[in-house]
Amino acid sequence: MAEIDLRTAGTPALAYLGDCVFELRVRQALVEAGFSSSKHLNSAALSFVRAPAQAKAAKIILPLLTEEEEAFFRRGRNMGHTNVPKSATVSEYRMATGLEVLMTYLHVSGKNDRIDELFRLGFAEELEALSPNE
Repeated sequence: MAEIDLRTAGTPALAYLGDCVFELRVRQALVEAGFSSSKHLNSAALSFVRAPAQAKAAKIILPLLTEEEEAFFRRGRNMGHTNVPKSATVSEYRMATGLEVLMTYLHVSGKNDRIDELFRLGFAEELEALSPNE
């Protein structure tokens, strides 16, 4: 498999991959918390994957990023957006895209522990509130 060149890859492609990396981390957290039915898994995932939730997490972790991490976050945040969902403001959507590009950078760089660390810090409240209710 060819490697991804983070310097030349298109920002929309980096956000696309980062969305998947982020989704995988969310799903892992839900299964670890004891969720098992698809109904409860999908419902609980919404508190993590919606742009407002991602924007909130991004604001929490932003001061903790290294210069390189912040550069990738900014690259995603500053990408032009033509299709913002009704459930988010433009600002929230831009922050969420920044988080997705950051996830791609960390994933491609093999920094999975850092993904986990930032995820736990950014979503501490949501993780604490998880209850399978099954």
